[in-house]
Amino acid sequence: MTQNVPITVAYGDGIGPEIMNASLHILKEAGARIDIETVQVGEKMYLAGEANGIEPGAFDKILRTKVFYKAPLTTPQGGGFKSVNVTTRKTLGLYSNVRPCVAYHPFVDTKYPGMDLVIIRENEEDLYAGIEYRPTANVFEPIKILTSPG
Repeated sequence: MTQNVPITVAYGDGIGPEIMNASLHILKEAGARIDIETVQVGEKMYLAGEANGIEPGAFDKILRTKVFYKAPLTTPQGGGFKSVNVTTRKTLGLYSNVRPCVAYHPFVDTKYPGMDLVIIRENEEDLYAGIEYRPTANVFEPIKILTSPG
């Protein structure tokens, strides 16, 4: 018999818990053999005083299970808060966001029935780093951080 796979789950904020409950139900009904370990991230952790929005020890669980399944999260607007998504990407070295895009024609009506492509987007630098400046009202530019050797 196949052993269950441990996964780390963050139920998220807002509609996150509802979405997560539904998606976990689908996975289990489809026969996924998973053991769920939860972590608190997002709004509850910010309100508890964690500036990065992540409970202590969460990354230890994620690194051990090697799976982080999360629902939508809230990052408070304003100074002093770091996005959980950005922190997760940088901590785990998730350099690229890979998005396959395919048309399901003729099942779904579309202007591009032959579309089958993959979009790869850099995930850790520039605007994702949260370091930018605004030279004009319509332009944002990342700030390059230079460090001296040694």
